[in-house]
Amino acid sequence: MKYLAEFRDNALVSKLFDEIRRVTTRPWAMMEVCGGQTHSIIRNGIDQLLPPEIELIHGPGCPVCVTPLETIDKALAIAAQPGVIFCSFGDMLRVPGSERDLFAVKSEGGDVRIVYSPLDALKIARENPDKQVVFFGIGFETTAPANAQAVFLAKKQNVRNFSMLVSHVLVPPAIEAIMSSPTARVQAFLAAGHVCSVMGYWQYEELAPKYKVPIVVTGFEPLDVLAGIHKAVLQLESGKHEVENAYARAVVREGNLPAQKIINEVFEVCDRTWRGIGMIPQSGWRLNEGYREFDAALRFSVENVCTQESTLCHSGEVLQGLLKPNQCPAFGKECTPRKPLGATMVSSEGACAAYYNYGRFIAVETIS
Repeated sequence: MKYLAEFRDNALVSKLFDEIRRVTTRPWAMMEVCGGQTHSIIRNGIDQLLPPEIELIHGPGCPVCVTPLETIDKALAIAAQPGVIFCSFGDMLRVPGSERDLFAVKSEGGDVRIVYSPLDALKIARENPDKQVVFFGIGFETTAPANAQAVFLAKKQNVRNFSMLVSHVLVPPAIEAIMSSPTARVQAFLAAGHVCSVMGYWQYEELAPKYKVPIVVTGFEPLDVLAGIHKAVLQLESGKHEVENAYARAVVREGNLPAQKIINEVFEVCDRTWRGIGMIPQSGWRLNEGYREFDAALRFSVENVCTQESTLCHSGEVLQGLLKPNQCPAFGKECTPRKPLGATMVSSEGACAAYYNYGRFIAVETIS
C-alpha cells in the first residue's frame, strides 16, 4: 500500500472536501473521462459528499464498454474457428456480442485463454506453431505501447501465426465529439492520468480554449480525484479554461516518448466506431501498412461483420453522460452482471457495473 495509503488519508480528504465546498458558489457539471475514476468516485462515495452544486458526469473512458458490438462479434467468429487460440484480457470474456460472449465460445470447445499481456499471447504463438494465435487488442492510449510492441516483435521474430484484432480508441477526439454535440452539458473535464502518462497532455491544450472548458489531469485515488475537482472548480469559478496537471507524480506534458515511438511505428490513426456512440472521425488506431499482415480481421476475413444493438440497453446514453446508469429502465432488472445487456454492466471500468456493485439502485429523475 506504499504510495497509495497517503492518497486515501481521511484527514486530508476531509480538508479537500471542505475547501471544495468553500470555493463553490454556483452549479457546475464536470466529466471524469476514465471508467477507473468513475469506480473510485462511486466506491468511495465522492459524488455524494461533494456540494450539491457539483455534478459529476460519467464519461466514455471505459475501453471495454466502447468496443463496438461488431468487433465483439468478429472476436467471437474468430475464436470459434478450429485451430485458433484466442487470447484476451479477462474483462472481455463476459462482454455480450449479438448472441453470446467469449465464455460461451470457450464452453463450446473454443480455445479461449485469459492473458495478462499481449507478450503472453506472442509467447503462446511461439510455443504453438501449428495454431493461429490471436490477441484481442483493445484499449485507450494506455494499452497501445504493449500491443504495438507485441506486433513489432512478431514481425521481427518472424512469428507468422500471431495476429491481433485491434480496436484502439483515443481520448482527445472523444472530448471533441462530446463538446460538439448539441446536448453537451460538460463544463470541465477530469482527464485520465494513465492515458496522459503515455501521451502527455499537450493534445488537450487546444481543446480547453476551443470549447472553453478546464481540463485537469487527475489520478485515481480519492485525494487525486478531489485535487482534480478542486482545480477544475477554481478555474470554473474564475472563468478560466486551461489544462492543469494534478497528477505530476506520474505525468509530464510530453508523455512517454519511447512509448509514443513504438505506437507510431506500428499504428496509424483511423476513424473508429464507439459502442453506443457511433463513429468518431480519427478517433482510433489500426495497424499500418507495414504491419497489416498481422491484422486478425483481415486474416480471418471478418472485417464486414454487421450487428444490431439491444433496444433495451441505454449504455450509449450512459457513455455520453446523458444518463446515469440507474436511470436506465433495464438497470438491475433485465440487465445485471450475470445477464448483461451491454458492456457497461460487466466491465471492471463500466459505470453500470460501478452503480450495481456499490448499491446505487435508487433511480433518479431522468436528465432532460
